[in-house]
Amino acid sequence: MAHKDKATFLAGGSRLKYLKYSTSIIECFALKPIRLKHILVMTLLSTSCSMNQFPIDYVDLATYSDDGHLQMVVEIPAGTNKKYEYDYETNTFPMDIKNGMERVIDFLGYPGNYGFIPSTMMDPARGGDGDALDILVLSEHAEQGTIIEVMPIGILVLEDAGEKDSKIIAVPIDKNLRTVKVASHKQFDSNYPSVKEIIELWFLNYKHGSIMEFKSWENEAAAKAEIEQWLVTK
Repeated sequence: MAHKDKATFLAGGSRLKYLKYSTSIIECFALKPIRLKHILVMTLLSTSCSMNQFPIDYVDLATYSDDGHLQMVVEIPAGTNKKYEYDYETNTFPMDIKNGMERVIDFLGYPGNYGFIPSTMMDPARGGDGDALDILVLSEHAEQGTIIEVMPIGILVLEDAGEKDSKIIAVPIDKNLRTVKVASHKQFDSNYPSVKEIIELWFLNYKHGSIMEFKSWENEAAAKAEIEQWLVTK
């Protein structure tokens, strides 16, 4: 679904700016119509906002911004070791539950802002897992629920217990937010081979008890093709 005025859509008709959020309290307040460059941080309107609820239904968020840039939604901020997943029914980001317990990664925190690409779904009928495409953005810490315009620079192809598990790797469009100075997979491979190795090792080892297998690294063209393959038509 395309939206003429992204800021107005995100706030349900009011232009807003920042979300002050923690696990115990949400402060809600309206701000003047100022726009951050290539990044939108959710803000809530009233002081009666309920815990973990956000003013945008991410289900209807477009894959690409009005400027034509790929968008991602942050589920797990960089450095976090708690496994959050967006709940499409409640429009919240609860912790993932495994074996009756909240899931905490018994490993180093996420090496970037992790989340999903809106309006994508890996259709099980075509070999997908039924979820939106996963994406890791190499950038400074961003709050949960933040929408970031990004540039794909590659794709890490893994197998999780025999099933394909691909991770889109990207950097923000805004160069000031990038933690690596790259704009292509070739630059990433040439200038930051150790970062690639760290990311690969992290995904191979963060799931205890799960058999993760490395398959390949692919370039930005392959990443874009993967995204196009799983776009949801609305």
